[in-house]
Amino acid sequence: MKVEAAFWDDSGVQRLTTDQQAEIRARYGGKEEPGAKPSAADVSVVLVAREDDGTPLGCGALRALGEDVAEVKRMYVVPAARGRGVSKAVLAALEDAARERGWTTLRLETGSLQPEAIGLYTAAGYRPIAAFGAYVGDPDAEESLFFERVLG
Repeated sequence: MKVEAAFWDDSGVQRLTTDQQAEIRARYGGKEEPGAKPSAADVSVVLVAREDDGTPLGCGALRALGEDVAEVKRMYVVPAARGRGVSKAVLAALEDAARERGWTTLRLETGSLQPEAIGLYTAAGYRPIAAFGAYVGDPDAEESLFFERVLG
């Protein structure tokens, strides 16, 4: 497996993010995601984990929130690749990319019905925080949990 940079509109990235959103809607009874949806215009970093043959296994992205803060977006691993360390590899690569850009803090939103994500983030040193940015006051964020990590 390798983790490499990609473009937001890459067909593999779009397939992964579409699958991620379908899984989220299924877990939350059809609800749309809270906050501002990421786009090619506001996503600064997109990474894809691929098998040696190029098959996409997972993805993640970063959206700048301020001078030294970015948000982790669209973390997803295909079901067949779960349990193989793909999410850990993508998250570590996103953190490295953030450091390269001078971002010192990463924030994210995840849902209360996503124990796998909560476990990944807490094990990686993310701590709970209050809602931030577009999530503040968003009624769709009632089942959301928010996390932050200051990068060392």
